Amino acid sequence: QVQLVESGGGLVQPGGSLRLSCTASGIIFSIYARGWYRQAPGKQRELVARITSRGDINYADSVKGRFTISRDNAKNALYLQMNSLKPEDTAVYYCNTEYATLRPTSWGQGTQVTVSS
Repeated sequence: QVQLVESGGGLVQPGGSLRLSCTASGIIFSIYARGWYRQAPGKQRELVARITSRGDINYADSVKGRFTISRDNAKNALYLQMNSLKPEDTAVYYCNTEYATLRPTSWGQGTQVTVSS
């Protein structure tokens, strides 16, 4: 059983920055990709950023140039540096881990990010 725990969310003013962290514990192997998703009230969960085991990265168009995904494999950690935050970035942010097997994707419990003046 893999557990993912997000942290680093909070309230920030427009134009501010936050750094989200996701730590993984448990039996971890055959990772295909790890990513950050978000879900705003009344909206579907959407991809924010994703990095594969090979290091290929993709971002949602809405965050390109503002957000940066990174990882520390030694710590089983995933990060999301968010700069120039906008009110429309307000959402619950989730990290996930996809596996190169039939193992179901693992999800964290989410961390709230609120961008407001």
